[in-house]
Amino acid sequence: MSNYPEDSESHLAEEVPYRIAPKYKVPHHMTTTAFALEGFRVIRTLGVVRGITVRSRSLFGTLGATLQTIVGGNITMFTKLCEKTRAEAFEIMLQHASELGANAVVGVRYDATEIMSGVSEVLCYGTAVIVQPLETFAQSETAKGAIDNPNSAPGDARQR
Repeated sequence: MSNYPEDSESHLAEEVPYRIAPKYKVPHHMTTTAFALEGFRVIRTLGVVRGITVRSRSLFGTLGATLQTIVGGNITMFTKLCEKTRAEAFEIMLQHASELGANAVVGVRYDATEIMSGVSEVLCYGTAVIVQPLETFAQSETAKGAIDNPNSAPGDARQR
């Protein structure tokens, strides 16, 4: 079983307040915490996108975690809850980006806030962009240059 919620869309659809598309247009590999995506050129910026999810600890989860703290080490119940919550916020952000027509998200960040005791909000946000592979961009610029300057030789990469 995968760790990604898109593999269980029906589960995600029950838990998020937004419409879920059958397939995301922004794949996971087209996201980055950097402000540039290696091998691609940003051709249009669409704006900030976000995914927000709010979670509370269940009584049973809290009791189980309390028992794990007695033993010490990693508190797996909270680790799983945190990972699931972050994954949901990430998927909602991708959905928001897809709805804007993006094919990538740059500058991805997370933020978490405790709203009240035992209730936390996780926010995943970034900048939705449309990117084009560098080779494709270079080819389109060369073609554009040939149209703008019909006297240039094919493949002539003169500076404008």
